[in-house]
Amino acid sequence: MDVKQKNWHTLTKSGEQSEHDTIDGLIEEADAVVIGVGAGMSEADGFTYIGKRFTDAFPEFIEKYQLLDMLQASLFDFENMREYWAFQSRFVLMNYFDQPVGDSYVRLNERLKDKAFHVITTNADNGFHAAGFDMKKVFHIQGEYGLQQCINHCHQKTYKDEALMRKMVEEQSDMLVPESLVPYCPECGAPLEVNKRTVEKGMVEDDYFHQQKERYEQFLQAHEGEKILFLEIGVGNTTPQFIKHPFQQMTEENKHALYVTMNEREYFIPRTIRERSVHIDEHIADVFQAIANKS
Repeated sequence: MDVKQKNWHTLTKSGEQSEHDTIDGLIEEADAVVIGVGAGMSEADGFTYIGKRFTDAFPEFIEKYQLLDMLQASLFDFENMREYWAFQSRFVLMNYFDQPVGDSYVRLNERLKDKAFHVITTNADNGFHAAGFDMKKVFHIQGEYGLQQCINHCHQKTYKDEALMRKMVEEQSDMLVPESLVPYCPECGAPLEVNKRTVEKGMVEDDYFHQQKERYEQFLQAHEGEKILFLEIGVGNTTPQFIKHPFQQMTEENKHALYVTMNEREYFIPRTIRERSVHIDEHIADVFQAIANKS
């Protein structure tokens, strides 16, 4: 075992320290930190897609369609684009333009301030921007709620119009926005939709998306072979191809890397990296609160 692996081993195998101390020590020890963030991170700060936050905002949609959660509803096939945008405009304001600052996001950003790091996230909300992250260090691989794309994906360009979203919310009635507010593609005339990847259609990947992707890949290349902490926060197994599987593969390929998953649920970890893996099941918000209290 070389020196780098020995330090990881010491920090991960100690039975005397708390889980938040383990995370704090591993961040300190790492040459670089690659953070993969899923829905569990936002949920930890109260930005849930279920419960009162959902039922208070969309009661008539729930009554009409028996919708179970906000994420399911955001992907629902509404009767027409006026109804689609009546729902989506409220959803976009709540989860993007008016998203509150999440304490865990702020505390993570503060902990990383002196580290080389980069973020990849499957979240399409605005949590990182709201918390003051340098957005050149964040890769939204699944799109962003605040952007719009052609429903036919006829060209690789997205559009942002916060004023339109607010107008839709103000002027909608009976679960419909005025026809005059429905946005249409300037190229083919088809309606616009929220920029979000789906299994069936994928999503529009514009120049902005590819700039994010290139910066992320450049970071990985710049730190290749170094002591990298692949820190997975609130990532489930719905789309493992974006964060979970790549993190595990990169850990296997780099003998100095460590894979850490923060999730109350335990997911399968390949046998080849189990000796260099840590599962943290302490609540995400509690971990970053405890780390912040130490500083």
